[in-house]
Amino acid sequence: MKQTIKILPQNLANKIAAGEVVNRPESVVKELMENSIDAGADCIEVIIKNAGKSLIQVVDNGAGMSEDDAILSIQRHATSKISSIEDLESIHTFGFRGEALASISSVSIFELKTQLADEDLGTLLKVEESGNVNKEKGSFGRGTSVSIKNLFYNTPARRNFLKSNQTELKHIIETFKKVSLSYPEKTFRFYNDDEIVFDFISTDLNGRMQQVFADNILDAVLEVHQPTEYISLKGFVTKPAYLRRSKGEQYFFLNKRFVQSKTVNHAVFTAFEQMLDKGDYPFFVLFLEIDPKKTDVNVHPSKLEVKFENDKEIYDFVRSVIQKTISSYDLVPNVYFQNVQSDSERLGFQSFQRSERDDFSDRPFNLARNVNRSPIMDENEIDLLFGNLNDEIRNSAPASPVKTPFDEKQSTQIYHKTVDNEIETPFIVLIQNKYILSQIKSGLMVIDAHVAHERILYEQAIKSFEANIPFSQHLLFPQTVKLDPSDYLLAKELEPYLVNLGFELKFQSKNSVIIIGIPSDVKLEHEVEIFLDILHEFRNNEQVKQLEVRDNLAKSYSCKAAIKAGDKLSENEMRILVDKLFATTMPYVCPHGRPIVIKIPLEEFDKRFGRT
Repeated sequence: MKQTIKILPQNLANKIAAGEVVNRPESVVKELMENSIDAGADCIEVIIKNAGKSLIQVVDNGAGMSEDDAILSIQRHATSKISSIEDLESIHTFGFRGEALASISSVSIFELKTQLADEDLGTLLKVEESGNVNKEKGSFGRGTSVSIKNLFYNTPARRNFLKSNQTELKHIIETFKKVSLSYPEKTFRFYNDDEIVFDFISTDLNGRMQQVFADNILDAVLEVHQPTEYISLKGFVTKPAYLRRSKGEQYFFLNKRFVQSKTVNHAVFTAFEQMLDKGDYPFFVLFLEIDPKKTDVNVHPSKLEVKFENDKEIYDFVRSVIQKTISSYDLVPNVYFQNVQSDSERLGFQSFQRSERDDFSDRPFNLARNVNRSPIMDENEIDLLFGNLNDEIRNSAPASPVKTPFDEKQSTQIYHKTVDNEIETPFIVLIQNKYILSQIKSGLMVIDAHVAHERILYEQAIKSFEANIPFSQHLLFPQTVKLDPSDYLLAKELEPYLVNLGFELKFQSKNSVIIIGIPSDVKLEHEVEIFLDILHEFRNNEQVKQLEVRDNLAKSYSCKAAIKAGDKLSENEMRILVDKLFATTMPYVCPHGRPIVIKIPLEEFDKRFGRT
């Protein structure tokens, strides 16, 4: 009987297998640069011609190889990186599969020069199309140089799938930047068609960020630094004002290896969630250090995919660190008027304003000077003033509004207050019962009272869900609400969460609900209206945004229970509102992404009044 199954020749098997490792010039550059790093090089040069289609050459000053090792290096599954199954559980090098050079040499005109530091002569290898290797000796200097000419010349179908030179060069440059970000202490040079494009000298991570991106990149990012014994995260994330419209500007490195991780990306996106408009993506460069035994990078020959032993643990850690980082900077944007034409102007944001970690000195009431100071009032007064913004409480508030000569109806209220023997505290103003204005050291801060209250209530709601300790104020006269069947079923479904918020409900027959108690922040006499609004807002969010139940209810509750435009606030109420706003984790945007606060610098006033 005729035999139909046969073993492929080695050179043909290599060409087929090369498709997993080498699919474009960029993947060749990646593999060769990583080999140079594994060899201990501190200077790596990449030389490209015709977007890598004609020439890819990587030259390093690493350890080099002996003649025997050089010959073995281009054989499949030959590697110096691992020697046992146990080594796969603790990989500390970029390469370990022993496939890259064998795959590359099978689809190109391949030349390798290498020499050990303590030898006078090195080795030159040239691989023929048949797979035969020509060997020569010569003096080449310490390190290794690998030249790849006419990539895919012997696999025309693969070569035809390559994109334009511009596209292929873009991919090569991205990989060059990623590898160079991993090792800022090493020198990297990039030549394209005999012209030097990048010359990244040895530096620290801050310096490498400036080399790779822009000189002012550090003004647009926040530094992340959270070391622990088990896992550490460092790097940079964008300031909320500089979110990008590109998915490709997220750089994540696991133990210095650039990888792609949906877990980490989603954790960062979640930390920025309420700041992201549709289509926005946060720029970040993050380095996660963890025991290699807790990860698996041996998922695919490209080694771009990664699996974690405990995805949820990694997710929670990254998200909490990024949220903590964002909250440790003062990110209130400055606004200014910029000339568009001679007769018109528009409002713009001041770009690239440098901010330092834990510097909150440019906030009202000297909040930064004593972040953990005792509260302005005790908890009972706060509950009274801030929890129930109704006429009875406002009438009993200790501070009295000062009439202004500008508005007899008092739509603008101005307050001053002296504390002990210190200088008078900055004024605080309520304009049209919508916006709170307060003096700060750099000029003027403007706060939208409604969305500020939303942010506070949202975070209080989330904490209530987590604590699972309901607290409600009982109504003197319980209110009965007749619901339509769908709202009745929704209320029953949400009852455990509503109870955690502070609602105390009793479900009756015929779709009736008795409201016995309400959260302390819900206005008395408006409990029925707010309860119905919360249900309707929850349903709208469910249909449009598909939010998680607790997040949806917290957003619905905060939106409908917050003070409204037109509600008057006393001095103490405004001060407590501002104080509690800046005690939240995200005082810059409301739960729906609307801005809460802006600054107008003094220089802008000077310009308006001709003082510049």
